[in-house]
Amino acid sequence: MTRFILSKLAQGFLVIFVGSIAVFSLLYMMPGDPIELITGERVPESRIQEFRERLGLDKPLHIQYINWLRKAVNGDFGISIRTKRPVMDILRNRIPLSVRLNVTALLVQLSIGVPLGLIAAYKKDGFVDRMLMSLASLLQSMPSYWLAMLMIMLFAATLRWLPLNGSGTWQHMVLPVASISLGGIGGTLRMTKTEVLEVFRERFVTTAYAKGLRNKVVVVKHVLRNSMILVVISILMSIPWLISGSIIIENIFQMPGMGSILTQSISTQDFPVVQACILIISILTVVCNILSDIIAAALDPRIRIGITGGDR
Repeated sequence: MTRFILSKLAQGFLVIFVGSIAVFSLLYMMPGDPIELITGERVPESRIQEFRERLGLDKPLHIQYINWLRKAVNGDFGISIRTKRPVMDILRNRIPLSVRLNVTALLVQLSIGVPLGLIAAYKKDGFVDRMLMSLASLLQSMPSYWLAMLMIMLFAATLRWLPLNGSGTWQHMVLPVASISLGGIGGTLRMTKTEVLEVFRERFVTTAYAKGLRNKVVVVKHVLRNSMILVVISILMSIPWLISGSIIIENIFQMPGMGSILTQSISTQDFPVVQACILIISILTVVCNILSDIIAAALDPRIRIGITGGDR
């Protein structure tokens, strides 16, 4: 298992390294000159050159990248062009809100989708199963931003049960979390049902029942554990999509999270903030992928044995 984890960590560091190069290249891929955005059009050329030297933009690209990466590792992403504040000071209060929003949405997705999937599997081909699968198809077909607009009109504008925007209390989190998690609930429900039915067809389940084990023991120790492998992987792999979806949701509900500052920075060409946000999202994506592989290998030893050639 140790060898498996180390190999996955090495792959993750390699992906993050390549991703950091792509993120750094955004400075030169996006339209406009960052120095002109800082100084303005009427500043003399000598002053512009002074800013270039101060920010290190007069050095070769590989030197600029090394300097930027060294500072980024220490949490220094430079100064915001728009606000003239350190980038980390801007993101420090926004990252926890985005993390809380996505973690809450993921927990809601799991706590509702998995039990409903188990119920659908037990009631296969019955009325409850057909109703749940129809609900899952309906939820999956609705984009999160469309659900957000519907819930705003119903629960905030018409019924006035919940606040329209902001992030001060738990009531502010209800509509954004529901908008993000409802589609995921449908996917988790379908995935859980499919995997549970597949495991029920395995011979070891038949053997467990033949031994006289109680139904609860068979379901929890045999069926649920084996059926959760692919479900857990799918959920962890969906976290980057949750983050990308929350970028739109944060803007709809005017939540001061990382997603809203990212869209604002793109529109104002605030390169340092854009670089920091995309790099953080990229690192979270890689971490989620590594965690999904490690958890899958812990649940099913065949995965790590197939990769490492016998390392248990």
